[in-house]
Amino acid sequence: MEERDALLKRKVEPSVAVLPAEELEKLDAIIDKYAGQAGHLIPALKEAQDLYGYLPMEVQHRLAYGMNIPASHIYGVVTFYSFFTITPRGRHTIRLCLGTACYVKGSKDILENIVREVGINVGETSEDGRFTLEAVRCLGACGLAPVMLIGEDTHGNIHPPDTIKILDGYQ
Repeated sequence: MEERDALLKRKVEPSVAVLPAEELEKLDAIIDKYAGQAGHLIPALKEAQDLYGYLPMEVQHRLAYGMNIPASHIYGVVTFYSFFTITPRGRHTIRLCLGTACYVKGSKDILENIVREVGINVGETSEDGRFTLEAVRCLGACGLAPVMLIGEDTHGNIHPPDTIKILDGYQ
């Protein structure tokens, strides 16, 4: 373990921020769990993202060297799959459907309310870290149009004026 830690420290660029020791122990446990096992990069990345909330470069580098996978490969996987993120996210992710059925039934107005009241655009996170806003093309719930997911909660048949009342339920 000490030998690997020394190796990791040498290979991570000096400009990379140092991760807190407690978090490093948890990240190293994830590495130990999956290192040397083919096909376990996605579960390792998911656990690391669950730990940090996103996958900063220093985490990707430590995973790369600890699992003996090129950092470029890890970065490629992280940026390919939409459920991974390299930027900090809000505590609650709002996924607003802008597909045809939802758009026709008012999702554009819901989006405008969120932009105006929360102060974020699509792809941004609020300053207080409460919300991240994503626009999606379909949530597979056209019968509930317009639809928005907040985390795992589905909100359907939304009247645009009720948007902020719904968001107020998430702190």
